[in-house]
Amino acid sequence: MSNSTRFDRGHTDDLMSFLAASPSPYHAVANAAERLEKAGFRQVAETDAWDGSSGGKYVLRGGAIIAWYVPEGASAATPYRIVGAHTDSPNLRVKPIPDTGARGWRQIAVEIYGGTLLNTWLDRDLGLSGRVTLKDGKHRLVNVDRALLRVPQLAVHLDRSVNTDGLKLDKQRHMTPIWGLGEVAEGDLISFVEEEIGVAPGTVRGWDLMVHSIEPPAYLGRDQELVAGPRMDNLLSVHAGTAALTAAAAAGSALTTIPVLAAFDHEENGSQSDTGADGPLLGTVLERSVFARGGSYEDRARAFAGTVCLSSDTGHAVHPNYSERHDPGHHPMPNGGPILKVNVNQRYATDGSGRAVFAAACERADVPWQSFVSNNSMPCGTTIGPITAARHGITTVDIGVAILSMHSARELCGAKDPYLLANALTAFLEG
Repeated sequence: MSNSTRFDRGHTDDLMSFLAASPSPYHAVANAAERLEKAGFRQVAETDAWDGSSGGKYVLRGGAIIAWYVPEGASAATPYRIVGAHTDSPNLRVKPIPDTGARGWRQIAVEIYGGTLLNTWLDRDLGLSGRVTLKDGKHRLVNVDRALLRVPQLAVHLDRSVNTDGLKLDKQRHMTPIWGLGEVAEGDLISFVEEEIGVAPGTVRGWDLMVHSIEPPAYLGRDQELVAGPRMDNLLSVHAGTAALTAAAAAGSALTTIPVLAAFDHEENGSQSDTGADGPLLGTVLERSVFARGGSYEDRARAFAGTVCLSSDTGHAVHPNYSERHDPGHHPMPNGGPILKVNVNQRYATDGSGRAVFAAACERADVPWQSFVSNNSMPCGTTIGPITAARHGITTVDIGVAILSMHSARELCGAKDPYLLANALTAFLEG
């Protein structure tokens, strides 16, 4: 493997393109699938019988994708090496009855998804994205990537204490975007969407729509050593995992394990869905792969016992203006390499043996790495890591890239770290 401490700007350029082209989880998995197809992977339907052939395969379900590569000669009990991630990000999502308004303004009713930083959605040009379901049951992607919506902040003249007492936002009253002037008309938004995707009026029967910032990702800083962009939590890991899986698949029959990418939806609200990490999707796919290769339940148990998952999600870089919020002995920095996330109360799944697996992968890839632990006085977030470990009995290690402004509409990371993460994940999958 090439020396990964030398920054490969091309990888980060590609990440920025991936972020811009993936305004929703449905776009993210479609873009990942397209990259896998170019690498020789093929989609398999969950409703079809699966064969035990070697090669790359993937399953799409909603905003989730599970992809794996079976090398020639793999037995039914061959263990897996899994990179876990999630495709969703906190944002504003369109309600079932979207058309609303007040005082001559036409607005769109939205629901708050996940633990978003509300103020970061104010006074920002917003587009509309997601998917719709048609009368025939088929899905169509939607991406109106232009200035369509805006959540206007109250002027300082009408809120004189905002800079001294802080901004206070009511999720129901203050976060409704505007998109024009005039009388509210029922069905207006969906009629607009039908026009945008070129289908006949009345064709759309269901929708999973959300807003996104249309500002593209960009390099930041005097030396362009940082990257600012949307949805880094956690499309940065989805992108790195996709790159790592395609790179590992190129090793072919030299692989001694089966590399897997598992990118789930709904992590930001608890993972409890048919496409979330707390659902049966991953276990079902892995089990069917074992059985398709002629395996028994005993082979399945042996494969799972030898399996390791790296749960890759973003973590907190030390904030220069709020360093007291961090553990004094653990200050992850951008461009310092991926972070190993530890929490003894199992908010992260990492233990000592998992640390050894991650350290070995970084050593093989010549990638520096850092440690993260929360300040004892502050609650710790969580990931799909503990869920994966508990649901499937799989050794799981929590890692990621250190960022600032997590859950903002626009986050910040080091420009080198996406490349370093991808190299570490590749070494892990090849191991």
